[in-house]
Amino acid sequence: MEPFARRFLGLVAAALRDLAPIALVIAVFQLAVLRQPFPNLESVIIGVAFTALGLTLFVRGLEMGLFPIGEAMAHAFARKGSLVALLTFAFALGFGTTVAEPALIAVAAEAAAAAAEGGVISKEPETLATYAFNLRMTVAVSVGIALVIGVFRILKGWPIHYLIIAGYVAVVALTAVAPPEIVGIAYDSGGVTTSTITVPLVTALGVGLATVIRGRNPAIDGFGLIAFASLTPMAFVLVFGILTAGG
Repeated sequence: MEPFARRFLGLVAAALRDLAPIALVIAVFQLAVLRQPFPNLESVIIGVAFTALGLTLFVRGLEMGLFPIGEAMAHAFARKGSLVALLTFAFALGFGTTVAEPALIAVAAEAAAAAAEGGVISKEPETLATYAFNLRMTVAVSVGIALVIGVFRILKGWPIHYLIIAGYVAVVALTAVAPPEIVGIAYDSGGVTTSTITVPLVTALGVGLATVIRGRNPAIDGFGLIAFASLTPMAFVLVFGILTAGG
């Protein structure tokens, strides 16, 4: 039990070291710039302790569960030799993890409320819920398609920068014709999709595939799926805004 306790305390200490720069910045600006004491200092200290504990458990959970299972499934699908099964799994993984993202759920609800305040949609609860749901589904489908493209790129060995450049050119072109009220939401959608649930599994999938496929370098070919998962939601949400405005 003692070795486990020492290891766990070491992980907590590492989490506290990671949080130290943030805490230092807040403390300096609160005490030296604003010249105000911390409100509810005891609650702040307890909150920091809980954050460090949660971060420790989260990182350990990724190492024990999500990364290994993602890599193992990537290996299994690659060895199975079925392109359809692999791409279907990639789409389902992207769709499922994105739908479950708490950040996306919150942003979709806020976007619906903002659209109602701006007069884009009515303020009826059913309309708000439908708008938020459709936005979530749009983003989830886009991430699923992003992983299909990213996995196909790994299989074919295509250079990632050409695809990324083409994608951002499309985003800029869509921005020019999309309703102004959807542009900010679309750009934020790329960030909220790459959060706590999506990133570990998607990264494990890419690295696992690049490891098992002959001629692929995990450092070169295994990463980059997150870039597609950040890019495609912007384009899809811009199209969603155009179609919603048109309707």
